[in-house]
Amino acid sequence: MTLTDQTMRRVLRREIAGTIGLLADEHDFRAMRRYRSFAFDDHTTYLHQVEALLRARDGQGSHTAVALFDPEEYADFCDRTGLDPEAPASRSRYTAELAVTGPTVPYAGEPLADLVPVLVDEAVRQAVREYTSGLLARLGACATCGEDLGLAAFRRAGDLVRRVLDTAPPGHRHLVCSVWGAGETLVSVLHADDGPDGPEPPDEAEALEFTSVLALGLATHSPGGLVLRAWAPGRRDQVYGWRLRGYGLEPLTAAEVFDAYCTDGDSGDLIPPEPDVDYGAPPGLGDDGPGPGHHH
Repeated sequence: MTLTDQTMRRVLRREIAGTIGLLADEHDFRAMRRYRSFAFDDHTTYLHQVEALLRARDGQGSHTAVALFDPEEYADFCDRTGLDPEAPASRSRYTAELAVTGPTVPYAGEPLADLVPVLVDEAVRQAVREYTSGLLARLGACATCGEDLGLAAFRRAGDLVRRVLDTAPPGHRHLVCSVWGAGETLVSVLHADDGPDGPEPPDEAEALEFTSVLALGLATHSPGGLVLRAWAPGRRDQVYGWRLRGYGLEPLTAAEVFDAYCTDGDSGDLIPPEPDVDYGAPPGLGDDGPGPGHHH
């Protein structure tokens, strides 16, 4: 049987991957309305139409990724490339660049309301990675040995994260690393769970961001901390942590962990402890690495 040109094109269309630039919030949507060629005037209607298009493409077997469309970055893109921001083709060009450089999430048939938080989280993670990697790169080389200080701190942080996970109780593990810099607080989260065959590797993007934040805290001797919560069916949750000290992690006492979890950060009032949670001191990490700073 010979396929017609139209049928062949329909078959090929199913094999073309696409990316949709999504205006996820009302503020960005309003910013795009300044362009006459932007056809929508209601954000809710716009979101319904995007979701309908995603479902239609998914039903046809087409792969579609979703990216966050930033009107300010779009305007800068058009200014750099000499494109007319009013032209729909310019929006397509910008979206194509997002597919390469920006965070995207593949659409798998889920409601758009479920996909958007995942996409926003991924965008935040990428922004944190870019910010921390830029600061680590600017640290330069050690004046004594010539070693890249940012890379050394990243390796040190990666070693500490592995030690924390290796000594953690089995089950589900939730780590939070906070670093307080000059007027800015960086917070990163890492999930590590056990599967049927033992510990599973954490999400690569999460692990990269988490390690970068910890590395920046170590390299700049910024105040901060790392807290781990572990739980499993039939077992009380365990919570413990460390403060960043010098070039390593200093264990928090059980009382310090309890105070941190049971004190309102804004008012300073006491908060009742959660039921079935043990606040304790962390296990030893067996850390024999450098303490106060970069060593040779």
